[in-house]
Amino acid sequence: MAKVAFIGLGVMGYPMAGHLLKKGAHELTVYNRTFAKAEKWVAEYGSGRAAKTPAEAADGQDFVFCCVGNDDDLRAVTLGENGAFSVVKPGAVFIDNTTASADVARELYAAAKEKGFGFIDAPVSGGQAGAENGVLTVMCGGEEAVFQRAEPVISAYARMVNLIGAPGAGQLTKMVNQIAIAGLVQGLSEAIHFAQKADLDVTKVMDTISKGAAQSWQMENRWESMKNGKFDYGFAVDWMRKDLSICLGEARRNGASLPVTAVVDQFYSEVQKMGGSRWDTSSLIARLNAADRKLG
Repeated sequence: MAKVAFIGLGVMGYPMAGHLLKKGAHELTVYNRTFAKAEKWVAEYGSGRAAKTPAEAADGQDFVFCCVGNDDDLRAVTLGENGAFSVVKPGAVFIDNTTASADVARELYAAAKEKGFGFIDAPVSGGQAGAENGVLTVMCGGEEAVFQRAEPVISAYARMVNLIGAPGAGQLTKMVNQIAIAGLVQGLSEAIHFAQKADLDVTKVMDTISKGAAQSWQMENRWESMKNGKFDYGFAVDWMRKDLSICLGEARRNGASLPVTAVVDQFYSEVQKMGGSRWDTSSLIARLNAADRKLG
């Protein structure tokens, strides 16, 4: 049982904090930029405390979790005015679940090391449903000894937690994850589009090929909503474009060639122009169907 804080109660952080409370936190303090949402969380879960600043949330805690929007948001809640890093006690562990750059992960690791507490970059995969059901995949970067202390607590909202390597390795692994997803969703979009144009029974096609080498999580969970043009089931296009921007930026630094990722990123920009900024990532098929309508 540990004293835990959670900073950032978005669509992911809100249920993740709930799992921590249910499965391992002796007491839990939450912070959100909109204080009313922190108060709502406390009321909903019937326990815990709402803090008005990241520093107030982190003060005296054994583990401090964070899940915010991007590098700038992360720096603001850690190093900014009333930031958590000003009060995290020596020997505590800060676990960052934000999807951010490897650079900011290394920067915050160094800052934490200087102040005498541990830091783990721990981005997650599994979407809102994974967060709500407590079955996220967590990719970690950091020191082995610090990870060993944090892993049992992280497991409250995860089905897979793994230390990949040094600080920043968690964020780099999340980039690998998003690169793989981008190509898979585009391929699945084209496959369903082709099946429709060929006048095939898409349900029979997917039921059949999903049992073979074409199977993927995206196929199993998204083909039907893609076929029906329903795109409110998962990770938003705006968020995916943010993530792909991080991937492409890192690739420019490390020399990796990501031609498919770059093209799919541009396809997502077209979806945004169609009004699909908040559609889920499977909405890539919408641009194919829109092109059909234009030709018709």
